[in-house]
Amino acid sequence: MNIAAIILAAGQSQRMGTPKALLQLNGESFLDTLIRKLQSQCHPVIVVLGANAQAIRSATNGSANFIVNAEYMQGMLTSLQCGLRALPEPCTHTVFTLVDHPDPAMQTVEAVTHAAPAPVVIPRFERRKGHPVRLSRLIISELLELRPPAKPTDVLYRHLQSTLFLDLDDPGIVDDVDDPEAYSKLLARYHPVAEAESQ
Repeated sequence: MNIAAIILAAGQSQRMGTPKALLQLNGESFLDTLIRKLQSQCHPVIVVLGANAQAIRSATNGSANFIVNAEYMQGMLTSLQCGLRALPEPCTHTVFTLVDHPDPAMQTVEAVTHAAPAPVVIPRFERRKGHPVRLSRLIISELLELRPPAKPTDVLYRHLQSTLFLDLDDPGIVDDVDDPEAYSKLLARYHPVAEAESQ
């Protein structure tokens, strides 16, 4: 398989109050962490920016293909489609994730990219679906045909019966760091002693 990766980092981060792509985890930004991990298995890694694009790009150390979705205010579908249109022709699959799902284990990235052929591959932790998700060319084509207010899940649900679910022991699969409380919980998981002392 020729597998590319797409990281969606175009949102306004309104609930967080600061760009989620630049939040720090173990001395590295969310975005740099994802670029590094996905680059180990995927080429190229495409980052879709929107709000705060210049600030995020200038603060990112990772090497990736950066594109800006001028229509990011219309929702995630437009950002995903922006990334899908940027895929090189040889790519047979893509793995996509959201920048606020910052730390899947390397074993998870490897499992998703090397999983058996399926239209969609979704990792799960304790039966909860998460990211990163692998898509075949069939799914990519169907996603590109959608128009707002449709959602990517409209296509994914259509192929639910043929989706390959990978049950893995990785809480990072279901991390969704969307607000300061969720960010605090994530940091507490990595630094429980320091977090407890600060309370």
